[in-house]
Amino acid sequence: MSRSERLFDLLHALRSHRRPVSGRVLAGETGVSLRTLYRDIASLQAMGAAIEGEPGVGYVLRPGFLLPPLMFSPEEIEALVLGSRWVADRADDRLSSAARSALARIGAVLPDDLRETFAGSALLVGPGTAAPADAVDPALLRRAIRTERKLTLRYRDGTGAASERVVWPFALAFFDAARILVGWCELRQGFRHFRTDRTAEAQLSDARYPRRRQALLKDWRRTEGIIDPAA
Repeated sequence: MSRSERLFDLLHALRSHRRPVSGRVLAGETGVSLRTLYRDIASLQAMGAAIEGEPGVGYVLRPGFLLPPLMFSPEEIEALVLGSRWVADRADDRLSSAARSALARIGAVLPDDLRETFAGSALLVGPGTAAPADAVDPALLRRAIRTERKLTLRYRDGTGAASERVVWPFALAFFDAARILVGWCELRQGFRHFRTDRTAEAQLSDARYPRRRQALLKDWRRTEGIIDPAA
């Protein structure tokens, strides 16, 4: 186990205890000697970790501490790299650029041993079907979702029938062959899905919709029989 992984495990162990915990217990949970544990605690404290306590009394990590170089395990790094590579390859230009920027920022703060894992990740994104071009700016749709504001859409369904809808957008789903805006439709008084490539125009309203985005998302998942991944 590398030093970075060891310190990461120690931070995780400290976060799992709300009350002071003895060095011996922490050493057992992290699989190191008591001497190594004391040295690792001193290293974390030198990096700015708010660890309070002393031998014979116990240690506690005060809430709110975040140490960027130790945020991720090797598996988490690989997951972040794979996900960012997918976004960089399949999303619109702004998200693609943001994914590459995020990868560069993550790589810049990782310690040397984890940076090697990061740079040498062998998890690749294979070729897929390109999504049709959008007539509306996806950044506008994401802004509406973030700010919980209504959208007026000029939309054409699969049969070619045109309509104008006022929707409460709360999610944007990415598939290989399409992107789907999910929202509550005032015209249909229910949840509806709109392909972004069939949306001819989208106008952002100054009006916020009357429900919170997370509440709408929760109700939509229940309606669709989708299990909340955070549950």
